[in-house]
Amino acid sequence: MRVIELAHIMAGPVAGMMLADMGADVVKVEKPTGDDTRRNTPHVNGVSAAFMMMNRNKRGVALDLKKEEARAVLRRLLADADVVIENYRQDTMQKLGLGYETLKADNPGLIYCAVSGFGRTGPYASRGGFDLVAQGMSGLMSITGEGPGRPPVKVGAPVSDITAGILAAMGVSAAYAHKLQTGEGQMVDTSLLEAAITHTYWQSAIAFATGVSPGPMGSAHPLNAPYQAFQTKDGWINIGAANQNNWVRLLGVIGAPELGTDPRFAENAGRMDHLDELTEALTAHFVTRSTEEWLEKLEEAGVPAGPVLSIMEMHEDPHVNAREMIVELDHPVAGMTKALGLPVKFGATPGSVTRHAPLLGEHTREVLAEAGYPAAEIEALIAGGAALVP
Repeated sequence: MRVIELAHIMAGPVAGMMLADMGADVVKVEKPTGDDTRRNTPHVNGVSAAFMMMNRNKRGVALDLKKEEARAVLRRLLADADVVIENYRQDTMQKLGLGYETLKADNPGLIYCAVSGFGRTGPYASRGGFDLVAQGMSGLMSITGEGPGRPPVKVGAPVSDITAGILAAMGVSAAYAHKLQTGEGQMVDTSLLEAAITHTYWQSAIAFATGVSPGPMGSAHPLNAPYQAFQTKDGWINIGAANQNNWVRLLGVIGAPELGTDPRFAENAGRMDHLDELTEALTAHFVTRSTEEWLEKLEEAGVPAGPVLSIMEMHEDPHVNAREMIVELDHPVAGMTKALGLPVKFGATPGSVTRHAPLLGEHTREVLAEAGYPAAEIEALIAGGAALVP
C-alpha cells in the first residue's frame, strides 16, 4: 500500500504511523517549515521527541504547496498512490486544486482519508477542531474527574486525536480491501468528535435508558462495583472485582466475609447504590498492606488487579517489554531513541518499527525519482524552492 500523508500534529500522523507499522509505504509530505510538531518540546539533540514518536517508519518529502510546481509534483505522486491522508480544514485541498473529485478523476482507485475536527458534513464541518474541544463536546469531560461538583477534567491523553487516527487507519484498511476486490477507491471521513464520542458507549447506554446524563466517578465504573482504584499502604491498586464470583473471591482475600452478607453490598445493584460506603469499607482493608503484597494475594485468588504505574514504570514493566511495546531507533541527529511499539501482533505478516522519523525533506530526491522525475528536473525543483531537502 502506497500512502501519501498530508497530515500534521497528531490524528492524521497516527493513521499514517499505524499503516506504516503494518507495512505500508508511507510518504509524509511536509510544508517548508515542517510539521508543527517538530517545534514541540522536549528535544533530543535538537529533534522533537513528539515528532519522532508520531512519524517513525515514514519517508519524508518537503514541498512548498504555495508554488504551482510543487502542487504538480504532489498531484503526480497522488496519481499512483493507493491512499492519501489529510487533516486540513474542509476547503484547504480544494483551494490547492487537490480536492477529492479532482484527485479521483486522476486516480479512480485513490482512497481519500479526511481526518478533521467535526467531519466533512453537518453544521460544524467548516470548524477547526482540537482534542480538548472534542473531549468537551463529546461529553467525555462531563464524565471524567473525581466526582460531581468538581471542575471539568479532560482525559490525560489526547484520546480523540489518537482514536481518530486509529479509526482512520481502520477505515483505510476496510476501503483497501474493497479496492483490492473492485479497483475502486472512495472517501473515508472521520473526526475527532466522533472518535471522542465512541468512548461514551457505557455512559450513553445509561443515558438512553434512564434519560439522565451520568457524571464523573473518579476511577469507578458506571455499571459494576468494585471496579476502581484503592489506596494501599504505599500507593494505589486497581481492583476489577466486577462480577459476583470475583466479589466473593475478593472478600476472601481481604478477610471480610461480613461484607458479603451486608444487604448494601450483597449484589452488584446494591454496591452501585452504596458505592461511597463500599469504597470506604474496602479502603480500610487495603491501606493495611503494600500494593505488592495485595497483588500477590489477589493473583493467587484469581481476582483481576494491577498497580497504578507512572509512565516511566510502565516503560520498565517486563510484560510491556516482552510484548515489544518499547522499541529502539537510531536517529541520525538524535542518536539512539526509544519509541512505543506496534500494538497489534500478526502471525504471518508481522509489523515492525525500523525507520526513524524523517529529517525535513530527507527523502525528497528519492521519492521524486521513484515518481519518474529525472535528476536534472529534481534539482531544478529544489533550486526553485518548490521541493526541499535537508
